[in-house]
Amino acid sequence: MDKRRIFISPVTRIEGHANITIEMDDNGNVSDALFHVNEFRGFEKFCEGRMYTEMPTITPRICGICPTSHTLASVKACEMIQGIQPTYTANLLRRLMHIGQNLSSHALSFFHLSSPDFLLGYDSDPAKRNILGIAEKYPDIALKGIRLRKFGQELSERITGKKIHIMGIVPGGMAYPLTEDNRKALLAWIPEAIETVQAGIGIIKKFHEENAEMVASFATSPTLYLGTVGPDGEHELYDGKLRFMDADGTILQDQLLPQQYLEFIAERSVNWSYLKYPYYKPYGFDKGFYRVGPLARLNVASRMRTALAQREFELFKQMNNGKPVHGAFYFHYTRLIEALSDVEDAERILNDPQVTSTHIQHHGRWNYEEGIGSSEAPRGTLFHHYKTDETGKLKMVNLLIATGQNNPSMNRSVLEVAKQYVKGDDIKEGMLNRVESTIRCYDPCLSCSTHAIGQMPMVIEVKDKRGVVLKRLERG
Repeated sequence: MDKRRIFISPVTRIEGHANITIEMDDNGNVSDALFHVNEFRGFEKFCEGRMYTEMPTITPRICGICPTSHTLASVKACEMIQGIQPTYTANLLRRLMHIGQNLSSHALSFFHLSSPDFLLGYDSDPAKRNILGIAEKYPDIALKGIRLRKFGQELSERITGKKIHIMGIVPGGMAYPLTEDNRKALLAWIPEAIETVQAGIGIIKKFHEENAEMVASFATSPTLYLGTVGPDGEHELYDGKLRFMDADGTILQDQLLPQQYLEFIAERSVNWSYLKYPYYKPYGFDKGFYRVGPLARLNVASRMRTALAQREFELFKQMNNGKPVHGAFYFHYTRLIEALSDVEDAERILNDPQVTSTHIQHHGRWNYEEGIGSSEAPRGTLFHHYKTDETGKLKMVNLLIATGQNNPSMNRSVLEVAKQYVKGDDIKEGMLNRVESTIRCYDPCLSCSTHAIGQMPMVIEVKDKRGVVLKRLERG
């Protein structure tokens, strides 16, 4: 049976480059759909041979959206190699910078990339269905989103002098203290930031109410979940241990050290994408798909760390009677609950008397040949794994990125939504926008998510000027 093919290229309003292929049968029904990530970064390979101490300076350049998460995972791996811990004040400053990056990223995802669908409509004119269209019709909301991003970026800039590709997080702590003037300037942002996040929560809740059937049925396949939690299961972004939960809410593994990640996570290449398929080892490839990110973190958490976020968290937990919420659409809501927690936690840290202390760094030297660090990036759990020789030069670098861990579920969600909305011979643009919006739920950051460990599939075709294939080489 011949199939019809719809090719969406590129997927819009995401960070990075990707395509979607939808296969349709003769009856006009979707038979398959695939999410292709056609970027290949290979970042790990060109880090080999460098000194491990360079990595916290190099790794922020992997990604302009989540540089702090990469730096934190990297510096924790370096601190494991040295056998040292950061100072108390350094941990406060690192948390502030991490909060800022998470807040900035979540604001970008919700207000800039996803809100055009909620506020202008999935079937609205694609030329206006973007942040410029929001600025034209809802200027106050567009400005709020821009201002919230600015606050997030200032949480880094006021400490280190840089908003993006940050510097100053070093093994043992921080290179720069926070001044009293900058502390006061950041505190002044808090009321506005809370108001903005709550406005975003109001927007998504209104959409939930007005589109209840669509939201409840949007990419609802159950998966496992992975997130970082504190000692009592509290929501944690900066420093904690790992918790795996199954689709029914049973905790499979709890308080795992990040250094154990390879005992529980494996990866497999697929032939249509440079982005691999990670899975939970004990369940195997067929049953071990899991998700990370805001939805996963709130599913695995027992509670939030702050009061306003805790109230929203309790409402979220009521959606499925305390069991995990599986619908991909709820990534948007959980992203905003995290943003609310971020602002509240920033206020707490900025009011800590030791946040402006100048005792910001412990010093160490190379002691061990291996280091593993993790952090919760905006899109989920991130791992950096380094092996060195006796001089401290890197022999192996492995980065397991959050977007990669969500890849199996992104593919499954794309297929679900395509089957639900793409039908018949008269294919409307709004149908395809709904398929694209599935990827925006996950808010992938694709430029840093493909990596070199293992064997990557590759196809090279040599064509003449008429497009005739003269030679084809395949690997993987």
